[in-house]
Amino acid sequence: MVYLNFIALGAIFYREVQRTRQVILQTIISPTLSTFLYFIVFGATVGTSLSMKNSLEYGQYIVPGLIMMALVTNALSASSSGIYFPRFSGTIIDMLTTPITYKEIILGFALGGTVRALFIGFLIYFSALFFVDISVIHPFLALFFSFLSAFIFSLLGVLVGIWAKNFEQLSLFPLLIVMPLSFTGGIFYSIEMLPSYWQKILLFNPLYYMIDGLRFSMFGIATTDPYLSSFVMIGLIAALWQILAHLFSKGYGMKV
Repeated sequence: MVYLNFIALGAIFYREVQRTRQVILQTIISPTLSTFLYFIVFGATVGTSLSMKNSLEYGQYIVPGLIMMALVTNALSASSSGIYFPRFSGTIIDMLTTPITYKEIILGFALGGTVRALFIGFLIYFSALFFVDISVIHPFLALFFSFLSAFIFSLLGVLVGIWAKNFEQLSLFPLLIVMPLSFTGGIFYSIEMLPSYWQKILLFNPLYYMIDGLRFSMFGIATTDPYLSSFVMIGLIAALWQILAHLFSKGYGMKV
């Protein structure tokens, strides 16, 4: 049986939520407006001259991708900065000297980043309703895919946060890895529009499965079996958890 100190877990989670609330312009308003601009430019303007093979308008089609892009980027930045700054200031030593296991530390930071990302995702969804009609066919499945995606990138953020030696490295991963994965994962187009060799390459992009799964839950259309997307995402969570558990057990990255 897995034992968790829920008081410690709740304290770390509460600290992360308070950190989000204290700088709400930077953590909530700014990323929501940035994604909203993508929707205005690509969905409400350029998209009016494009047609899709299915019955969807282009503005509707890109909403799941834009929500997913906001989820993963904000989940990663929230959890990576959440654990990096205690390392930078040296206060993480105080946390490590208390009877808190690595499970509570990882879960606390990861859930904090996940909740922040989900809140931004909801804001983007409700903002999109001003421009296009969106009826979510499978709302619980949409929550399932959204939560898993945000949690995966929150775990990845914890990994980046204990790996980074300075602020440049902290911002390197989102710019060089996450943004290219997001744009090539099918936010603005269907994988079926690409040549066959690009379709095979994109199957190695985890963002593709997240976007495709969310698109299926919202509109009922998908290019990959949603069960396969779920297995890929659960597999990523298991792999990241094992890596983080190993690094924490070795004390890796506990100092900047």
